[in-house]
Amino acid sequence: MSKADDIFVANMNDIMTNGVWDTDLPVRPRWSDGTPAHTVKKFGIVNRYDLREEFPILTIRRTAFKSCIDELLWIWQKKSNNIRDLHSKIWDQWADENGSIGKAYGYQLGIKHHYREGDFDQVDRVLYDLKNNPSSRRIMTNIYNFADLHEMNLYPCAYSMTFNVSGDTLNAILNQRSNDMLTANNWNVVQYAVLLVMMAQVSGLKAGELVHVIADAHIYDRHIPIVKEIITKPRCPAPRLIVDPEVKNFYDFTVDSFRLEGYECNKTKYDIPVAE
Repeated sequence: MSKADDIFVANMNDIMTNGVWDTDLPVRPRWSDGTPAHTVKKFGIVNRYDLREEFPILTIRRTAFKSCIDELLWIWQKKSNNIRDLHSKIWDQWADENGSIGKAYGYQLGIKHHYREGDFDQVDRVLYDLKNNPSSRRIMTNIYNFADLHEMNLYPCAYSMTFNVSGDTLNAILNQRSNDMLTANNWNVVQYAVLLVMMAQVSGLKAGELVHVIADAHIYDRHIPIVKEIITKPRCPAPRLIVDPEVKNFYDFTVDSFRLEGYECNKTKYDIPVAE
């Protein structure tokens, strides 16, 4: 059975059983009717996914694989901050009248910085170091730029990736300050597992372990009944990720470069409200 399911169910049970509620605190998020969106949370959850064993996508609930990749490419490859470059509507509520989400996410990755070796943005610096400095302990990105926070329509949640090469294997740590566990947890895991695979393939390396560090792992109050239903669903074996082996350049990947073989899952569509 899928280990991603096991990890997700364990996280959810831990949060619901041992978590701390913020119902006695003023909170920023609101439901669409204006009601405060309270949460129960655990601090400092760390999950490990070994991509050599299986691809970490949930089977107890369908994760929209192609949409995950589309958003990943929007941020990391297009380095865009405009929803007109995205094929889903997941960012619509944070976009202005011009479609911009401000100086957030892809915008930060696309800013060029000066190094001894030349000028690189954050993505190209990672690609350069993986090929030229694989023993480096400085291969990382960070989009939580304090100077630009006031011009971001949403502060970055998944804000930092640290890459580390061990022998012929590429591992990575995803740091996330906040994670809406029902809505976004597996979405983020799938995205950054794919990113790790992409980086490894174009650098002549094997994809190894993705470590996901979450500072504030929470479940919203209105999500609790849905979570309780989902974690009781039957689990299926993890599917196999198939990647076009001909792609050798990071910027040549498309959504169609990836597919899942044998993805069986609970296809129930849940009406999940999103707090703003």
